[in-house]
Amino acid sequence: MKTILKLAALSLALSLGALPAKAGAVLDRVKAAGDLKVATDANWAPQSFVNANNELDGFDVDVAKDIGKRIGVKVEFVTPGWDIITAGNWVGRWDMHVGSMTPTKKRAEIFDFPAVYYYTPAAVAVHKDSKATSLGDLDGKVIGATTTSTFEAYAKKDLTLDAAGAPAFEYKLNPKEVHSYENSTTAFDDLRLGDGVRVDAVVSSLPSINDAIKAGYPIKQVGDPVFYEPLAVAIEHGDPEFSARIADAVKAMKEDGTLSTLSKKWYGVDYSVTK
Repeated sequence: MKTILKLAALSLALSLGALPAKAGAVLDRVKAAGDLKVATDANWAPQSFVNANNELDGFDVDVAKDIGKRIGVKVEFVTPGWDIITAGNWVGRWDMHVGSMTPTKKRAEIFDFPAVYYYTPAAVAVHKDSKATSLGDLDGKVIGATTTSTFEAYAKKDLTLDAAGAPAFEYKLNPKEVHSYENSTTAFDDLRLGDGVRVDAVVSSLPSINDAIKAGYPIKQVGDPVFYEPLAVAIEHGDPEFSARIADAVKAMKEDGTLSTLSKKWYGVDYSVTK
């Protein structure tokens, strides 16, 4: 009987541990540990990438570190796949995501978005040998994009930008097929093989396209940006105090010019404000 009761108690404890955090629970745990676990991408320069010193670096990384500093804790990074992050059910594996997530109503069913910290243009890249000079030239072509991203949603004509401050957009691509990738870098890797070898174009953030070009990828932007998206810090539902502390930190970063400075550092442009 004692064994049965112990097993029942253990089962209950595990079940409770998987439930959404009560108000203040995540913030209390973070402050008690002095450590904020942040999920981001390890392969999405210049937002986040592993530098020559084998350390995570980039705009999102700097933003996360500054948020942690303002909360009064050190930041520890983890790098799960984008599809794993956006699926939710983090169960304490990380506390916050700073990785350029667009806040949408669908995602808001899982996440709270304490603060938008910048706005970035999405654009289309083709191989340098491509004869395409406009987005219309890509009709009936194979388009690549990161899986479950707003770029993929745009390519599939299924994008909803319902966050405050998101400019209106039009669908300007009519692909034959949309090829999903783990991240933009793997999509660029296929694009660099040649025009139409695996894909004809890739939809990604303009900063990532420009960074790939600087890194020597034989690609180029075609047409104007296709949409501008507000990008936010994300946490799971259940801790309004934690959300408020993050919101206060990002607000202070905007007011004292930190976000503007970091954006210019990594992009050469102030993306902390809208177009």
